[in-house]
Amino acid sequence: MSKGNDNNRSRLSIRLRKELPFHLMLLPGVLLVLVFKYIPMVGLSIAFQDYSPLFGIFEQDWCGLENFRYIFSLSTFPRVIYNTMFIALLKIIAGILVPVTFALMLNEVRNIGYKRTLQTVVYLPHFISWVALAGIFLDVLSLDGIVNSMLSGLGLKAVYFLGDEKIFPYTMVVTDVWKTFGWNAIVYLAAITGIDPQLYEAAYLDGAGRFRQTLHVTLPGIMPIVVLMSILSIGNVLRAGFDQIFNLYSPLVYSTGDIIDTFVYRLGILGAQFGPATAVGLFQSAVSFVLIVTGYWVADKFLGYRVF
Repeated sequence: MSKGNDNNRSRLSIRLRKELPFHLMLLPGVLLVLVFKYIPMVGLSIAFQDYSPLFGIFEQDWCGLENFRYIFSLSTFPRVIYNTMFIALLKIIAGILVPVTFALMLNEVRNIGYKRTLQTVVYLPHFISWVALAGIFLDVLSLDGIVNSMLSGLGLKAVYFLGDEKIFPYTMVVTDVWKTFGWNAIVYLAAITGIDPQLYEAAYLDGAGRFRQTLHVTLPGIMPIVVLMSILSIGNVLRAGFDQIFNLYSPLVYSTGDIIDTFVYRLGILGAQFGPATAVGLFQSAVSFVLIVTGYWVADKFLGYRVF
């Protein structure tokens, strides 16, 4: 027994020595996550406190669930939840369909130089911040901007893209997809390159043209990645994009454009209601956690796909 334990300890020691460089490589990332993700979670206690900045976080008066009762009693809160889910769901759907379609179309391009140039051009907007893009879109989509000038030239009425409450959510979806679809398509292009070329040869010998090869070989080949990206997106149903909407919205479109994140900003930063604002954020995170766990379960149960 002693000899067996010595052998186990020896193998464990050898394994630890081999894996030590990898653990050291991961250490900075783990520390960053610990410092910026886990330690700040202590602040979630503010959601259950009658918080005042005059006292430390551990010196506050506890109020139980009073902050949650307050936010759910607000007449604007259901509208904010609806706006968030509506915009986020449209972004998730379009954020999968458009990159997949683009990747499939780009895969059919045979000119390598043109293909690489086009791919580079479409994913460059991903690296531009919404602060910079907001200034561009405010000019381009204004009533006297280039888009409305083109519409007027065609004899159509001008559209107030950023000031019409009915059009604003769709404007957010289109501009977000424009910014991200090129970058998101990289994942699907990588999945396409991993498909066995012999499958295409077999389909060709069976008489399948390019369209049928795409339909019966390429799409099934990238479907696991599509499922994975869909699952990862489920957790963002209550996150419609603070950076984008905060820089583009105005009081004119609060009724359809105000989302949870912008609501928290006005409630906590501008209104100094730190307890209720933290309660809204905790509610958002809890629902997102439940949604993504449910998504993993659905993928495993009905699609036979497991992330872990």
